[in-house]
Amino acid sequence: MAAPAALILALAGPESLFADIYRFFTTAALITFGGAYAILAWVSQQVVEVHGWLTQGQAVAGLALAETTPGPLIIVLQFIGFMAGWNQAAGADAAATATITALLASWATFLPSFIFILVGAPYVERLSANRRLAGALGGITAAVVGVIGSLAIVFGRGVLFPAGLEAPAWGAIAIAALALVVLERTRIDVLWVIAGGALAGLLLGMA
Repeated sequence: MAAPAALILALAGPESLFADIYRFFTTAALITFGGAYAILAWVSQQVVEVHGWLTQGQAVAGLALAETTPGPLIIVLQFIGFMAGWNQAAGADAAATATITALLASWATFLPSFIFILVGAPYVERLSANRRLAGALGGITAAVVGVIGSLAIVFGRGVLFPAGLEAPAWGAIAIAALALVVLERTRIDVLWVIAGGALAGLLLGMA
């Protein structure tokens, strides 16, 4: 983990976009629990409202892209890293900057997890038998439910009310409501629901 960080500091400096991206995604990997849905709420807030690297629409588009393509949902962070470099290239080659920031985001996101797994694997059974630790993990799980609920509100607002509460996107609301009903009342695979949503969006001309 230290070698890429040292290279970035030497070549670009501590105040560069590359250093900011590396610090941010390393922090995200180290302090978040609960999987992709839990981390995306915090990441979305930070990149949109705090750093200003992406717009809310771009963050929502990244989640939609991750949901409709193969691979783990967490790969949306690579998209966020790419768009951050693209939007903040500041006169440099946008494609090259975005490619570098996307690679940095991926490296910084996955490396800490691999280290924790390799170091902690021999102790998993012993730790899982610890009642205090089990209680703490139960509390984390409960908190993650709330975090995921927050993510649903954040992205729901961006998709269902992109221009504010006074201008709802009725097509998106109808698709979301129908998807909810179908998933709750039937056993249709979620992939078919997503495909149906994509088709409905095309037919409604949603952008």
